[in-house]
Amino acid sequence: MDRQEAVKRAKALVEKMTVEEAASQLRFDAPAIERLGIPEYNWWNEALHGVARAGCATVFPQAIGLAASFDTELLEEIGWVIALEGRAKYNASVRQGDRDIYKGLTFWSPNVNIFRDPRWGRGHETYGEDPVLTGTLGTAFIKGLQRKNEEGYMMAAACAKHFAVHSGPEALRHSFDARVSKKDLFETYLPAFEMCVKEGEAEAVMGAYNRTNGEPCCGHHYLMQEVLRGAWGFQGHYVSDCWAVQDFHAHHHITKTPEESVKLALEAGCDVNCGCTYQRVMNAYEAGMISEKTIRQAAVRLMTTRYLLGMFDETSFDQIPYTVVDCKAHERLNDRAAEESLVLLKNDGILPIDRTKIKTIGVIGPNADSRRALMGNYYGTASRYITVLEGIKDEAGEDIRVLYAEGSHLYLNQPDPLSRPLHQLSEAKTVAEQSDLVILCLGLDETLEGEEGDQGNVHASGDKPDLKLPECQQRLLETVAATKTPFVLCMLAGSAMDLTFADSHGAAVLQAWYPGARGGKAVARLLFGKTVPSGKLPITIYRDLEDFPEFTDYSMKKRTYRYLEKTPLYPFGYGLGYGKADIVGVRTSSVDEKALSYPEAAAHGMKVAVCLKNSSDFQVREVLQVYVRVEGSEYEVRNHKLAAYKPVALEPQEEKQVELHIPPAAFMTVNEEGVLQADGSGAILWIGFGQPDERTRILTGMDCIKVEIPNIMIF
Repeated sequence: MDRQEAVKRAKALVEKMTVEEAASQLRFDAPAIERLGIPEYNWWNEALHGVARAGCATVFPQAIGLAASFDTELLEEIGWVIALEGRAKYNASVRQGDRDIYKGLTFWSPNVNIFRDPRWGRGHETYGEDPVLTGTLGTAFIKGLQRKNEEGYMMAAACAKHFAVHSGPEALRHSFDARVSKKDLFETYLPAFEMCVKEGEAEAVMGAYNRTNGEPCCGHHYLMQEVLRGAWGFQGHYVSDCWAVQDFHAHHHITKTPEESVKLALEAGCDVNCGCTYQRVMNAYEAGMISEKTIRQAAVRLMTTRYLLGMFDETSFDQIPYTVVDCKAHERLNDRAAEESLVLLKNDGILPIDRTKIKTIGVIGPNADSRRALMGNYYGTASRYITVLEGIKDEAGEDIRVLYAEGSHLYLNQPDPLSRPLHQLSEAKTVAEQSDLVILCLGLDETLEGEEGDQGNVHASGDKPDLKLPECQQRLLETVAATKTPFVLCMLAGSAMDLTFADSHGAAVLQAWYPGARGGKAVARLLFGKTVPSGKLPITIYRDLEDFPEFTDYSMKKRTYRYLEKTPLYPFGYGLGYGKADIVGVRTSSVDEKALSYPEAAAHGMKVAVCLKNSSDFQVREVLQVYVRVEGSEYEVRNHKLAAYKPVALEPQEEKQVELHIPPAAFMTVNEEGVLQADGSGAILWIGFGQPDERTRILTGMDCIKVEIPNIMIF
């Protein structure tokens, strides 16, 4: 089944529908058309890091944790596992006659918005702050989800969201207008979507709630028609975010009535409406506001997707049994994902834990034994959860005593109205004093950062006001530090937090994100040296937000590592290991092995061959990173930009050569009109295990290898 055949069959089917029947299929909860053999179908399903909201499923680390792996192969495999479990659950539901919400094959994932501001509550749903990292990981995830069988049918359909300029504030999203320059639009906000559409062939794109430069994103003629379907050639279907079309008249006041909103959205190319507004499609049609052709065109796109998924045919996918859900093989992949997601930010030598010296470990903190802190948001139900406390107790065995104290509530100073505020601090202090080492588990969960309306947030917003821990957790941190017992801060949170106190007082700092249902096992194995740290930061961890732009300012000035003007605490791309790899040789060449020059690189890209050696006694998993800066262009980013990356595993004393391809776009800049151009006089490449900035050099003790184009370095 290829798209051409699917479109042909979809057109034939839609031609048999009445206009009213075709219109009914544009709702997310599309009803059955029994006379044509079309069963009901609910388009709404979620799979951000596992099949969500539909019962048992493998719950992988939250997306921001997956991004820390810098591993496209891992993301594609995870996408495939999610699709496999989704298909198994779909098969089982259909057999039971259950076609409810969250039971379909159209997954509204991944979220490839750029995490431009650390205050945004939904940033942990994304792959971080860099367009290249986001685009490549999102594309890999989509390829896994949409993998085809020998008959050409897709296992599942992915949806890149939220198109296109969307990253908070959550409280204002239904009425907010994100104003952005053409340069920032095409340099930062659109590249990941373009990659997901062109290379990933995403079957769907979801619009955002907000407006962009005055037009609502689910009825945006420029973005949807000129860019998405025009310049990029998108052939799939477009879905609104939930009740976003209603926002046109209710909050944006771009239209006055639901019928006018229907007209704007449908004519812009929004094919299916998550919400209630498309129940007025026939009203708009009968009033002469929209044409029959427009209705049928949207219906054809939707039926095309259903044909590509094999919903009207018998396929080999129909035989996938329910028993694949949350199976042992998927557990092993989940363990690997959690291990690769963990980022070691500081280590004074306390890790890995020395069993000959550490006999009592105190595990303290509101996230130490929290299942919620494992999951992030948009999650399924795992058959087993392993919290950090449980993981440490399992790994410690019989020879190490583990003490536990919650220490504080997640955010309330006085969770028990009968006790005094901060009444749990004394127990935490006692546990710390009785321990040789403390693992302090602080952070957030989806009640403190997340989507609009999550329970722990004020003003219906999921955003953070700043980078600080809640007062009760900050007091707990200071109390533990005052005991002088060495402590490892294990931060379970989906965004940058203020880690300055932990950096100056802690023995080690571990960024664990929301590590998935089995994340506590991965944390414990890393602490005890059963696995090695390998994650890298997909975001910048700032020292503070002093002189930071307003949250509502969508300019990239001063934001993310590419435009940062201040020294960060921990830079994008940074993460420590237990061992150390060295770059012992670099060779650059054009893609066809001819003489390399800047024009050649900008036209065709280039190859970089790197020889690595692990001279330590630990296994090393590093992420080789290449950054580029175009010289002689007034339009280049302020600092430098990620161009390519590759994870590399090295056994002790092993030497290995790896090759990376640097795409042509890395040698181009985006001008003020949003045009990608090769306007430089040359370029500089930096090759290393992090950025070519001074802070990374200080933290790692390593410099990047610098290559000037057209110069060639030989081993």
